[in-house]
Amino acid sequence: MTKILVVEDEAKIARFVELELTHEGYEVDKVDNGRDAVDAALSQDYDLVLLDVLLPQLNGMEVLRRIRREKDVPVILLTARDAVMDKVAGLDAGADDYVTKPFAIEELLARIRVALKRRESMAAEPTAQAATEPAPAPSTRVLRAGDVALDVDRYEVTVSGEPVELTNREFEVLHALMENLNIVMTRDRLASLALGYDFVGETNIIDVYIRHLRSKIDDRFGIKLITTVRGVGYVIREG
Repeated sequence: MTKILVVEDEAKIARFVELELTHEGYEVDKVDNGRDAVDAALSQDYDLVLLDVLLPQLNGMEVLRRIRREKDVPVILLTARDAVMDKVAGLDAGADDYVTKPFAIEELLARIRVALKRRESMAAEPTAQAATEPAPAPSTRVLRAGDVALDVDRYEVTVSGEPVELTNREFEVLHALMENLNIVMTRDRLASLALGYDFVGETNIIDVYIRHLRSKIDDRFGIKLITTVRGVGYVIREG
């Protein structure tokens, strides 16, 4: 049976979620503070953690960081509707998805199914490849746009040879844009490519990542890499 840890300090919400998940056939444990959440997540094998951001003792972001040091269990954050930076920080810290409060239980259940399915697919891929073919030889693929180089395999970005430190999500947004030079990418498409093919969160998170990329690349090096196409999305143009 799929086992889910619910970390929520509001008793009514926690009980409601527990009842709905149990009705769907999941086994559920509940804790109401950050320290107990870390202890439970690291001492037991859960298939998914549903984690509120605002918690007593340790906040949800710190709980997420501590879990990620030792485990790759899927984590879905529960966040306030207007806390965009919490969502960005959570995704960068390794959260698989987020749900904003107040939420419809149908949406939460859908997000849980997607996260579980995605993790199952990722776990199966190496096994399937090993059974059918030998591991490919190491290779390096570099995408370029002017002085900007993105090494896909090494997860590195440089501008005129100078390294640029990006978070994983920032890298994926830049990767999606450079993989599609001269193609205007909508926010939905960028979210799909950079945050997951089935990402269904608010796409204004992409705007935050674009601002970060412009600060770290455009502003720092005095170049115009990412262009806004008003009402549509973003593009990196050759030349």
